[in-house]
Amino acid sequence: MNSLNELLRTRRSYRKFTDERVTEEELQLIEQAALMAPAGKRMNEWEFITVTDRETLQKLSKSKENGAELLAEAPLAIVVLADSTVCDTLVEDTSIAAILMQLQAAELGLGSCWVQCRGRHDVNGNACEDNVRKILGIPSHYLVECIIAIGHKGQERQPYDLSKLRYDKFHSEKFSE
Repeated sequence: MNSLNELLRTRRSYRKFTDERVTEEELQLIEQAALMAPAGKRMNEWEFITVTDRETLQKLSKSKENGAELLAEAPLAIVVLADSTVCDTLVEDTSIAAILMQLQAAELGLGSCWVQCRGRHDVNGNACEDNVRKILGIPSHYLVECIIAIGHKGQERQPYDLSKLRYDKFHSEKFSE
């Protein structure tokens, strides 16, 4: 990549992956990106669980009603969580770490997709967070923000068309409708 702007323009969500595994070197760079994420008061309350086991990925793919199916075919998933007893900026800190992992994956030529857990439910009304906690043995005081699916791209996506960006979402000096 030549610039951050180019990386942002070409980073898209990928829901289809090839069978090729993410290398240890690629995983290490993705882990480093997460660990360098800013965190409230530098409390570093986030934790991450890397998952490559097919059976576990299959279980995680059913942890919520919609949007998690892609985990069954992903070569790697990283569960992003945080200890709720440490800091009150859990959502912000886990979100920043998650997007930095996605940006690092994109810079490596890998695809990724955010699977939201917090506030989501499975077909039976069970909280996605509770399902993930049960599958992975996570204590109840941990927030489970999301799962990032990562792998070699199994589809092509076009970069963002800059002329179609919603510049009207920016306001100058005060809000205007």
